[in-house]
Amino acid sequence: MIHPGKPRTEIPHSRSRSVVGDRRCPAAVPKDPTPCAGPHDAATLVDRLGGEVVGCVTHLARHLAGADGTRVHPFTPPSRALDIYSRARELPPAAWKVGK
Repeated sequence: MIHPGKPRTEIPHSRSRSVVGDRRCPAAVPKDPTPCAGPHDAATLVDRLGGEVVGCVTHLARHLAGADGTRVHPFTPPSRALDIYSRARELPPAAWKVGK
């Protein structure tokens, strides 16, 4: 579980998505309007302290772009991990703040 109050380089705390009909993955940041792509449990990111967040490829790439020391979980299929890393490489941190 990722806890609030950790340094900004860690994966942000995922808010509970208990509202019926919520169509975004747990990795989606509330201020990020980007829709999910693919399954909401496509992969898992692990931060340097061992915190994990599960999400779609799009939102995990967006987290990875701005999180130092974060990596894709080693049990993620290689093709999916490569997709996440490739997408993250093209994004600035907090991409939704600059319109990406």
